[in-house]
Amino acid sequence: MKEKIIKMENTTKLFEDIKHIDKFGNEYWNARELMQVLRYSKWENFEKVIVKAKKSCENSNILILDHFAGVRKMVSIGSGAKRNQNDYKLSRYACYLIAQNGDPRKESIALAQTYFAIQTRKQEISELDYNKLSEDEKRFYQRNLTKKGNYSLNIAAKNAGVKNFDKFHNSGYKGLYNGETADDIAKRKGLRYREDILDNMGSEELAANLFRITQTESKLKRDNIKNESDANKTHYTIGKNIREVIEKNGGTMPEDLPTPKKSLKELEKEKKNKFIENK
Repeated sequence: MKEKIIKMENTTKLFEDIKHIDKFGNEYWNARELMQVLRYSKWENFEKVIVKAKKSCENSNILILDHFAGVRKMVSIGSGAKRNQNDYKLSRYACYLIAQNGDPRKESIALAQTYFAIQTRKQEISELDYNKLSEDEKRFYQRNLTKKGNYSLNIAAKNAGVKNFDKFHNSGYKGLYNGETADDIAKRKGLRYREDILDNMGSEELAANLFRITQTESKLKRDNIKNESDANKTHYTIGKNIREVIEKNGGTMPEDLPTPKKSLKELEKEKKNKFIENK
């Protein structure tokens, strides 16, 4: 039993390690990378599984292109030569269907079926529950994610050679907030000295910062950055890229989003006082 749990944890890590996030915040997996994790040695055999999975998608009256996006990329074949290679950008649901249509004799397929079934269901429940939350509840939810995200980002930044963490985090804020540092944001919001700016953001602004955090961590790891200056530049660029996406989609710039009347710390205090009164 213990061995199965360890195998599942290791497989889960593999699936998460090859997960990508596009510039709009959508997660996806590359079919060629998934093929290796699922222990298929030949693309021709794995593509047959993809065809079956696409058919399952079609039979469920779900648009195939929303989950199986065909892509072509140039790959090196040695001696400086390159050729086009077919691949797919797969949604989590597409990966689930592939696992369901894979060779059941493969242990990797069995583990994938469990992983993607559980994670797909978790995502459905999470989205459903989130939509039912009030704005303040969404703020608490997003703030919790940013705390966890910043913890992971700090580890990745440290591994990338960052020593001045204030400068590193301000690089990200400058990119996202058109040059503003954390202190600038605090002053604009009218906050007291050392008051946490993230505790004084609405859910939309927190979500933009969460995207900045997760994408920077991913980029630092993916590019194996080992220089503090490059890490700062990366954080700035990610922040700026997210800002450009918001602008391109006609969204509200982060600095123009309203500051909630009450900080999350104040809301927490009110909750505690109310709980004490009702005891």
